[in-house]
Amino acid sequence: MKYAKSEVGQQAFKARSTLLSARQRSAFILFDGVKSNEQVLAATGGLGITQDDIDHMVQQGFLSAVPDFVVSSASAPGAASTGGSAESPVVSVSGRSPQERYRDAMPIATKLTAGLGLRGFRLNLAVEGASGFDDLLALLPKIQDAVGAKPCVALEQALKG
Repeated sequence: MKYAKSEVGQQAFKARSTLLSARQRSAFILFDGVKSNEQVLAATGGLGITQDDIDHMVQQGFLSAVPDFVVSSASAPGAASTGGSAESPVVSVSGRSPQERYRDAMPIATKLTAGLGLRGFRLNLAVEGASGFDDLLALLPKIQDAVGAKPCVALEQALKG
């Protein structure tokens, strides 16, 4: 199973909610919709994170499950229009709400900035701290400057398409 940060989770993280322990905060950062539950548990095993901690974050609404097709459809232009989703409120010209565009773009942005290593550490933190579509869209030019325009095509399509 893969999880991504929800808007509620982002707000709780920024507000340093007592519903997220220090250990859980460390694990929360790693949930990007790309890493599997098992990968996060393996990476945070030394901190004592267990499945119960993840279940707590899901129950609080801080994490939401990400179907495998969502991550793969973000990189394929036009793939989202054939999925037949019944829950897409029309908010933008593309027919996808800002939440849907954020959900599709966040794993791509995280992957791009994580690949920068130490030179992109601050940018990666900014991406991880992006609490919604507007924040992520504002970071697009910085990500393009850091990794180049060509690698950012999928990210731009996920945000603007």
